[in-house]
Amino acid sequence: MQNEQPGLAARSEQPAPAAQHEQPGTDDAFWARVAAEGAPLVDPDPEDPAYRQVTFVLRDEPGEQPYDGVLALVHTVTDKDRHAGDLTPHLMGRRAGGWSRTYRLRADHRASYQLYPVRGAVPGTRRADWLKVLDDARPDPLDRGPRLPGRDGRHPSSVLALPEAPAQPYAARRPEVPRGRTVRAEAAGRTIDVHLPAGHRPDGDPYPVLVLLDGDVWGGQLSVGDTLDNLTAAGLIPPTVALLVHTPPRTRPDDLSCNPDFVDLLADRVLPWAGAEYRATADPARTVIAGQSAGGLTAAFAAFHRPARFGNALSQSGSFWWPDPTEHNDGSEWLTRQLASAERRDARFWVEAGLQEWLLLPQNRNLRDVLLDRGYDLAYREFNGGHDYACWRGGLADGLVHLLGPCG
Repeated sequence: MQNEQPGLAARSEQPAPAAQHEQPGTDDAFWARVAAEGAPLVDPDPEDPAYRQVTFVLRDEPGEQPYDGVLALVHTVTDKDRHAGDLTPHLMGRRAGGWSRTYRLRADHRASYQLYPVRGAVPGTRRADWLKVLDDARPDPLDRGPRLPGRDGRHPSSVLALPEAPAQPYAARRPEVPRGRTVRAEAAGRTIDVHLPAGHRPDGDPYPVLVLLDGDVWGGQLSVGDTLDNLTAAGLIPPTVALLVHTPPRTRPDDLSCNPDFVDLLADRVLPWAGAEYRATADPARTVIAGQSAGGLTAAFAAFHRPARFGNALSQSGSFWWPDPTEHNDGSEWLTRQLASAERRDARFWVEAGLQEWLLLPQNRNLRDVLLDRGYDLAYREFNGGHDYACWRGGLADGLVHLLGPCG
């Protein structure tokens, strides 16, 4: 599931020379291995056991005109060079029967990826060119793992998870787990998918509540209800009412920009409605608001602006540069500066960011330092990946366990 957010590819994670794939006499064995193992191929790095050599491939299609090239779209790794104006490091090398390209990646790397067969000239790097690439890119036909669903009519993405990437045991549906149910509702002029835990009752003690921003993605494409059901069945979180708040493109830039009106709407209208309809708690200590990117910024802002309603903020790859992505000026990192100077709120935070996110990582680290300096209850971590739902779906589960679980 590629998107348009830039990411940081560490200097040590550049493509290895394509020439190593073009040794004569190796193609039959190479393709036999691909057929046996699937793609991409993962090999030890000869220089450092902390890295892997990862080879992406694409076979020619019998009976079709050969491609003029193949572009590997490894999430945020390719984006870095696209923003630098040069996609050539990600063009696969030609070999008999198809194409291949090797990257040197740390052994804990996770990323969604797609392949873009080129016919004619190599695409440009302007935004319009890149959007066309994303529209036409496709998953790896030789992958063997679960794919990340596509968005906005685009194709799904394959997912690379190297051996030491953090486990995501609760992302996929488990057939033996009691399933909750999801209902579509309207509240305060907003579309909300409400996921109710298995055995939900309209009476009894109130349920903890999760407000999950970009709920149209999490519910419609990513089936986050399966994750919630798995965590509940495992006893890692209590049965929880989840409010998947839709933030469509037309309202998202305004909603998710430290907007007090949007946070007040959630606090004063959506949550009381959920309490009346679904027995969602009014206790801020058992309320989590979660989001990614601008949603991560908004989750943290909600805990700052309305801590008496949002006692827990779960932020993934938060856009804490807002409102100005230029570093080290008076316009950037507004929320971090507010947290540094304002009275300390009674709120807890889970914050994570990807090592491949060059625009976001320094600002997330600045936020971490401020929260720790001010004495906030903070769990902070960095994952080796980018601005990517392939990473976020695991981090969301871990954050919920930390904030809602027995030790939370």
